[in-house]
Amino acid sequence: MASCFPTGAPPGKRPPAGLASRRREEDAISDKAASWAHSEDYRTPDDVLLHASERAAELGCGAVSPGTGALLSVLAAATRATAVAEVGTGAGVSGLWLLRGMAPDGVLTTIDSEAEHQRAAKQAFADEQVRPTRTRTITGRALEVLPRLADGAYDMVVVDGDPLEAADYVEQAVRLLRPGGLLVVPHAMAEDRVPDPARRDELTTAMRELGKHVRSDERLVAAMVPTGDGVLVAARR
Repeated sequence: MASCFPTGAPPGKRPPAGLASRRREEDAISDKAASWAHSEDYRTPDDVLLHASERAAELGCGAVSPGTGALLSVLAAATRATAVAEVGTGAGVSGLWLLRGMAPDGVLTTIDSEAEHQRAAKQAFADEQVRPTRTRTITGRALEVLPRLADGAYDMVVVDGDPLEAADYVEQAVRLLRPGGLLVVPHAMAEDRVPDPARRDELTTAMRELGKHVRSDERLVAAMVPTGDGVLVAARR
C-alpha cells in the first residue's frame, strides 16, 4: 500500500495538518510558476523581436510576452488569416508575431494614436523584411478608425489599446469579424489584478467587466488563456 505521508516525513513524524496544507499550496504555486516560465520560454525571440521589444521599452509602450506572441502566431496560422486588425501597434512586437503566422499574402491593419509608435513598428517590419503591401499602419484614435473598417472582413482582431476603451473596441471587433474569426485581448489579467476581488481601481474594473461581457456575449465562444498577462480569446459564431 502506498504511503500517504508527505515526502521526507517518516511514520510518526507527520507534520501538523495546517502546515501540510500550506506546503501543498506552496508547492502548487511553485509548480504553476514553473509551468508558466516554461511556456514563456518555449519560443525564444530572435534578434528582430528583441530589438523591437527594446524599442518598446524605450518608448514606454510595452509589448506582448514571448508566450503571448507565440500564441498570436498560432492563432493566425490556425485561422489561415489573410486579414488581421490590431488596436495598439506599440513598437510592432505583436505585429511581428502575427505576420509570422498569417498567410504569406495576409495584410495586417494596425492602429495606434502615437505616430512615434508607428515609426518604431515600421522599423521592426523593415527589419523583418516584410513587404510594404502586407502592412497598413493607421495613426489615429481606434474608436474613430474602427468604424471605417468593413463588416465581417477580418479573420482576427487583436485588442491591445486603452483598457478604459476596450469594451468599445470589442464591440467594433465583433462587427469586423467573419464567422469563425477570432477576437484576441492580450493583457486581460491587468498584471494579475483582475482575479483579485480586492482590486477595484478603474483599469482593473474595466478589464474585469470586459471579461464578463465577452463571456456572456452569445455571439462569441470565449476562453481565458493563462499565457503572459492573460489572453482573452473568443471565436465569432
